[in-house]
Amino acid sequence: MSKKHIEECIRDSLETYFKDLRGVEPNAMYDMILKVVEKPLLDVVMKHADGNQSRAAEWLGINRNTLRRKLLDHKLTK
Repeated sequence: MSKKHIEECIRDSLETYFKDLRGVEPNAMYDMILKVVEKPLLDVVMKHADGNQSRAAEWLGINRNTLRRKLLDHKLTK
């Protein structure tokens, strides 16, 4: 799957979101989108990194401590 395909999926989801609002103005979309994208991203990356936080952090391009905090925030730690 290419970056362009992921971008198209997100774009389609956002268009559907606005359609579902039926004219109601959205609120705090930026934070909402980051939260709903970040959790599955972290979950899938951790799965493919076999739970190795150092490897997952490297793949994500973030510090391991940042990853650890985000995993705790999303309740993705065991």
